[in-house]
Amino acid sequence: MLQTSIARLYEDNAAKLGLGWVGSHGGDAVPVRRDSADAAALVGYLNLIHPNRIQVLGRRELAYIDRYSGAGADQVIANLFAAEPAAIILTDGAIGPAALLQAANARSVPVLATASAADAVIDTLRRYLAKILADSTSMHGVLMDVLGLGVLITGESGVGKSELALELISRGHGLVADDVVEISRIAAKTLEGRCPPLLRDFLEVRGLGVLNIRTIFGQTAVRPKMNLKLIVHLEKSGPAGTAPTERLPLHELTEDILGMSIRKIIIPVAAGRNLAVLLEAAVRNYILQLRGIDSTQELIARQQGEMKRDVS
Repeated sequence: MLQTSIARLYEDNAAKLGLGWVGSHGGDAVPVRRDSADAAALVGYLNLIHPNRIQVLGRRELAYIDRYSGAGADQVIANLFAAEPAAIILTDGAIGPAALLQAANARSVPVLATASAADAVIDTLRRYLAKILADSTSMHGVLMDVLGLGVLITGESGVGKSELALELISRGHGLVADDVVEISRIAAKTLEGRCPPLLRDFLEVRGLGVLNIRTIFGQTAVRPKMNLKLIVHLEKSGPAGTAPTERLPLHELTEDILGMSIRKIIIPVAAGRNLAVLLEAAVRNYILQLRGIDSTQELIARQQGEMKRDVS
């Protein structure tokens, strides 16, 4: 199960959100686990009905607690800690009531404070947790930004993936990752691809060795990340007698990655074929399909119209 800790959350976000510790660091090593697919369940406003793992208390939430006195206030605080929150974050520069801080210290629940607004803290931490606790995998290929679309180029070793990527870069497109592509499912319908830090900016081309794309082509030739939308698989022509690649595919091909179906296109590799032009055309055609324009279906409809006219 994917997990992190409040200590790491603090280290990664302290400067951005201006977080500080209130009292002891008790419980900061307790893991924060992703028990559901939605990061919204991990951090949010004070919620005693569907409690979040990280409770964010702003001025309104603290005013709600202050409305009670004596046994009533103690019961509200007891209900808050009954769900065993991983941490409590005080926002808007608010100071928590002494009874709340004492209960947190007794139960070893870490308390953080910040002058940032509650909604900004929640938004930042939800995005942070969605990424750090996302399902992830690694794939062999080259991830490119082609016309604003994240395209993963796959194929067996030596088929020409890196050479194709180099030509695409020279045509103004961007490199995200070569050889190893780290893919994370950061949302229900979003796959994000990144490059491992060790390989960032590098592209290996047979005969040329390792090229630093940022140094050769400039800052605009690389991208830190892209959402994966399309897979282009390069396929060598098989030996005689094997089934050829379908010339006019009538059904969409997909590939499952982390539970998501990603559109897949197979481009046969042969001498004399301009793969960069073919890939650009495939991306443009896919963008049109996303807008409801399908050239194959248009041709089929036109043929059916001619057949009906001939019959009549």
